[in-house]
Amino acid sequence: MEVPRGFLETLWSFVSFLPFFFLLLLLGLFKALIVGPISSAIILIGNSSVIIGLWPAHFIWTYYCLARTKRIGLVLKTLALILFPLPLLLWPVTGIAASLIGGIAYGFFTPLMATFEAVGESITSKSYHCFVDGSLSTIKGSCTVVTDFSDFCFHSYFSYMDELREMVSADAKPLEIRLSLVPSCLLAGLIGVVVDGVLITVVALYKSPYMLLKGWKRLLEDLVGREGPFLETVCVPFAGLAICLWPLAVVGAVIASVFSSFFLGLYSGVIVHQEDSFRMGCNYIIAAVSLFDEYVNDLLYIREGTCLPRPCYRKKTDSVHGKRVLGERKNVDLNSRMNSSRLVSEQSRTLKKAITLYKPVQVWEWLFKSCEVNGRILIRDGLINVKDVEQCLVRGNCKKLFIQLPAWTVLQCLLTSAKSNSSGLVITDGVELTELNSPKDKVFVWLVGPLMIMKEQIKNLKLTEDEEYCLRKLVMVSKNERTEDWDSTGFPSSDTVRKAQLQAIIRRLQGMVASMSRIPTFRRRFMNLVKVLYIEALETGASENRAGGILKTERDQTRKLDQTATIDMDVV
Repeated sequence: MEVPRGFLETLWSFVSFLPFFFLLLLLGLFKALIVGPISSAIILIGNSSVIIGLWPAHFIWTYYCLARTKRIGLVLKTLALILFPLPLLLWPVTGIAASLIGGIAYGFFTPLMATFEAVGESITSKSYHCFVDGSLSTIKGSCTVVTDFSDFCFHSYFSYMDELREMVSADAKPLEIRLSLVPSCLLAGLIGVVVDGVLITVVALYKSPYMLLKGWKRLLEDLVGREGPFLETVCVPFAGLAICLWPLAVVGAVIASVFSSFFLGLYSGVIVHQEDSFRMGCNYIIAAVSLFDEYVNDLLYIREGTCLPRPCYRKKTDSVHGKRVLGERKNVDLNSRMNSSRLVSEQSRTLKKAITLYKPVQVWEWLFKSCEVNGRILIRDGLINVKDVEQCLVRGNCKKLFIQLPAWTVLQCLLTSAKSNSSGLVITDGVELTELNSPKDKVFVWLVGPLMIMKEQIKNLKLTEDEEYCLRKLVMVSKNERTEDWDSTGFPSSDTVRKAQLQAIIRRLQGMVASMSRIPTFRRRFMNLVKVLYIEALETGASENRAGGILKTERDQTRKLDQTATIDMDVV
């Protein structure tokens, strides 16, 4: 379907889609009313059972880990032990309330959105999918939500606590707070919560009509001109749903602003301790409102900067340097605004076709698919066996599979990217992940940046093929903590500095994977992968046993023939 260009064509296209939109909306609401209560009940009952069942263990283990940790000093540890009962007691209430609200939202909006997605151009049998999509899949998704939440409460939480309880090096300085600053920190935090909570709420409510009207204006312009998120034909009926739901997005933004204001206010206590000045903490309370207002102005494209005062809350800030940085930041904001305005202009269609932006789900899918392929290779090479997989499935000892296998996969990607002289990361054949097309989520920015640096480090080391082969093996079988760990591994290079650099890269990779493994979806997806690898390991072991049995039978037959020939010779 071509995009209408004339006024009459545009008006007729808009009017002709109205009945189509209302029919889909009624069907989606009908499915939401049927499926929503079931989905909400599953999430509420499942999450509440997990919260209540694990709450005693969370309470006891949190106090035990705080008492045993060496990462924080005595004063801060005592303060944490005194104050932690409050959040631990509030956790069941807030967790159950969040499960109720999240369950209602998930059960209502998922069938509604699935109904509109079922009319996509790439989907066949649209009528069938309009009635079916979002019904059973929403109920299954609710069970998945409960499973991921259980993994986080049971596995991720205890992993965080184990990391808190780990031994630190002797020269590491524990995190400590000065006892004399505790009263002023608490006072500044209390004042910050009250003042910033009120003022940021006022700013959010004052700017919410602008957000509502500008959002509607932008959505209507994109709908009529078929630009931005409504470039494709399937998105035209979806545009009406977005316009109807935009007030809910504005309400959610206001609620998020009010919720974040408490944490911004509490951070004033941290400023007091860092700067050793109560006045600096008060300055931050005022500056936080200014920072929030400037952020909202930039988000809504209202005006440059803010008219609210912003006092300095850092002692070691040079005025000249501060002006220079502020000027640079304004230039950067201006440039980013111009760039973003270009993206929503008439050229947005061309730019979207020129640059393929990858979503976090695509990178996530690549990681697990690569782990499956590489896991089969490691099983074939004998670096992973049936015993390793059984220990993960039965005993829960999954360090070799959860940490070392993804680290081996990412290392393979880094080696391939370094050898190809790529500007980014070569994740598959013909697919390159760069700073331009990588996901813009904070988590992936935190992940891709260090990987780019490690790729350049590997590229500068100019590894030989023997070193690459040995390095892949050492990721799976060696501790990689000291250079002496590689002395008996047959690593081709004897350079101690080179070994230390490679071990540092491996440790950093394993640390990043350990952080990723705490994401709830990671454990669920990886356990399914482990089951696939278990079947592969059993088949590999069975084939090896079969091949060994055939060879043993042939050897026995050969030995019998030799013995028969020897007896005949003796008789002769």
